Amino acid sequence: MKTLEELGAALAVRRKELGLKQRTVAKRAGLSPESLSRLERGQLAEFGARKLLAVLAVLGLDLQFAQEGFSGSLDELRRERAES
Repeated sequence: MKTLEELGAALAVRRKELGLKQRTVAKRAGLSPESLSRLERGQLAEFGARKLLAVLAVLGLDLQFAQEGFSGSLDELRRERAES
């Protein structure tokens, strides 16, 4: 993901997969429902790391870093996925 819009859309997809409402996730993460809604729509200029980590935790996700522009062989990618 490279934009806040992509991040927000991915969070919205995960939330919906879990069958959770925005207000439920927002409450559990300590946010206002409006803040979560704006995040999911990519309409927040800034979103603090603590808030993001709280939302990720509620959705059962974690933050990982990947080197930009790196791509491995199909076998390497499968092995990496199996290890995580």
